[in-house]
Amino acid sequence: MSVTKSTEGPQGAVAIKLDIMSPPESAKKLENKDSTFLDESPSESPGSKKTKGITGFQALVHLVKGNMGTGILGLPLAVKNAGILMGPLSLLVMGFVACHCMHILVKCAQRFCKRHIVSFFLIVTQLGFCCVYIVFLADNLKQVVEAVNSTTNNCNSNETVILTPTMDSRLYMLSFLPFLVLLVLIRNLRILTIFSMLANISMLVSLVIITQYITQEIPDPSRLPLVASWKTYPLFFGTAIFSFESIGVVLPLENKMKDARHFPAILSLGISIVTALYIGIGTLGYLRFGDDIKASISLNLPNCWLYQSVKLLYVAGILCTYALQFYVPAEIIIPFAISRVSTRWALPLDLSIRIAMVCLTSEETS
Repeated sequence: MSVTKSTEGPQGAVAIKLDIMSPPESAKKLENKDSTFLDESPSESPGSKKTKGITGFQALVHLVKGNMGTGILGLPLAVKNAGILMGPLSLLVMGFVACHCMHILVKCAQRFCKRHIVSFFLIVTQLGFCCVYIVFLADNLKQVVEAVNSTTNNCNSNETVILTPTMDSRLYMLSFLPFLVLLVLIRNLRILTIFSMLANISMLVSLVIITQYITQEIPDPSRLPLVASWKTYPLFFGTAIFSFESIGVVLPLENKMKDARHFPAILSLGISIVTALYIGIGTLGYLRFGDDIKASISLNLPNCWLYQSVKLLYVAGILCTYALQFYVPAEIIIPFAISRVSTRWALPLDLSIRIAMVCLTSEETS
């Protein structure tokens, strides 16, 4: 602030002029230190259209992919823990509740002052999903590699699978690290749509292969309990809740849409598709294998290349999905961090944080 004295005027009065300088660029950054992840631009009303952003179809692709993760493979065991009747009904109710809560989350995140608490729990949840994905990638690739010597082209063979021990799972995790780092460097949701579409296709093909097998020779369903013991119901609940993985990607999808007014309908459609798939795979898997169902339905499949490809397809799908789940914590943490440095260091800090977060999720799983 500068002070200038002037002696103009008939009485020689002294006028004091205050010259208030505009704040420096760094101060402006600090004023806007919060991520735009949960905040709308002040120049845009909630229902306005944006010139840039993702389309409704792209949002639907991301939403379905955000849910279609590793959890669906464990749903047949979850249905076993709830009962052949209680399980599907509970999944239907949980799908409705999840969709309703996602709608509430979108409304609350923009209107209430506790959005920082929402951000914290989203970071913890999404990084947890990323850790699970790394474990899944390593374990499934290891299973395929160790069983390669006994894998045949005959899917009707009941031969015992002989595993050939290979390297430790942590080395498999390390082998995925360069690919994960390259994927998380993609910062545009429109580009990530390509990977989400590829992941959806690979997982859809794998689910078709699984469905083709489990619908053959389904035993009499009357042998299965309609309602399982209440002691095992919490196990069902945990697996089912984990399966609805897309609650974390709801906010960035709504925020990045060209026309957010269509998002509620897209959200309802996406969750309806996912819930129907969950009920179908969970129920049919339990009907087919009964009490012999394993933690992942892929472990019940024959040891032939057709069904081993299910694991490989899922590995490809989960690898592509990692970037989408990672996008959420990155959009919260990185804008907050780079607002505290000069423009010169913004990009290096952005890339460094992304790489460090990927290494963190890998380290936590080892």
